[in-house]
Amino acid sequence: MRAQDSATGHRTIAVGGGGTETAATPATAPAPTAGTAQAGTTPATAPVPGTAPVPGTAPAPYAPQHAPKAPVRRGTLLASLGVVAFSLTFPSTAWGLESFGPWSLVALRSTLAALIAGCFLLTARAPVPERRHWAGLAVVAGGVVVGFPLLTTLALQTSTTSHAAVVVGLLPLTTAVLGSLRTGERPSRTFWVAALAGAVVVIGFTVQQSGGALTSGDLYLFGALLVCAAGYTEGGRLARVMPGWQVIGWALMLCLPFAVAGSAVALPLEPVHLTAHGVLGLVWVAAGSTFFGLYVWYKGMAGIGVPRASQLQLAQPLLTLAWSVLLLGEEVSAAAPLAAVAVLVCIAATQRTGRRRAPRPLPAGETGPVRS
Repeated sequence: MRAQDSATGHRTIAVGGGGTETAATPATAPAPTAGTAQAGTTPATAPVPGTAPVPGTAPAPYAPQHAPKAPVRRGTLLASLGVVAFSLTFPSTAWGLESFGPWSLVALRSTLAALIAGCFLLTARAPVPERRHWAGLAVVAGGVVVGFPLLTTLALQTSTTSHAAVVVGLLPLTTAVLGSLRTGERPSRTFWVAALAGAVVVIGFTVQQSGGALTSGDLYLFGALLVCAAGYTEGGRLARVMPGWQVIGWALMLCLPFAVAGSAVALPLEPVHLTAHGVLGLVWVAAGSTFFGLYVWYKGMAGIGVPRASQLQLAQPLLTLAWSVLLLGEEVSAAAPLAAVAVLVCIAATQRTGRRRAPRPLPAGETGPVRS
């Protein structure tokens, strides 16, 4: 082998094995390109695993770039707070019925929640929704602001909160069914098998607890499932084109005139016996469940998406069972927690299966998703 001189006077001697040995390197020799190294050497600026790269150097090839985890964690936290708020709805409603009649409680609940929502909308200077969105907002209002609170309040006059919690544990599944019809999503066959199994468990539990026949309270609860699922489905669709918290805010404002009129009519007709439990229950179902719960729930959905948020709601029936024992002193039958766990297992199976078809695209002129 022979010695070779480079154009800059850098002299190297070739050695066996394909490597090079530096004999002399003048001060004017150019520095190696960032992110590269001479053969057989390790550059001084090479990043070490587990440490931050040196400024001005290229990222290490073994350090993949990930999306920030903070927004995901924040969305999960917000949606989890919504689930906790929802789990307290039935015990709070039972407390509220100690002081108010069912119609008065629902009307006052909607009125107070709408006033709170109006303050938030004014403070944030939220724009008025476009005309084409008001029909969807009416569905949200009829489902989660009026229908679900009214039907569950009527049901709790004859049903215990633990019994109602197990029945309403089917809400995520009911929402998935209506969502499939509304948005065009087509879950897999495994999804529907698990869904049917969950429905059998719920119907079997309600029939066994009612002595072989469905009661009026059970009929109210099943009706509440349908209207609330419709409200969730339409609200989730609207949350793709406007901030989720504004969806529930404007739905509440839409109901405000009817809620005020309902309060004026119902309060003189139904007896009112103010107690600490009754007032606290009213305040919570208005500020906690109706506004705060749906506020953080829709905002969490905007951060982590509807599928991940719906999985968090699977814990709601068990939480409600715990609250009914701690706050109301109810005696939960052995069948109630077993049925709740069975329902959760079935719904969890539906959440783990994939979709056959993507959701229908948004109508022309609408974009999504919109962050809160």
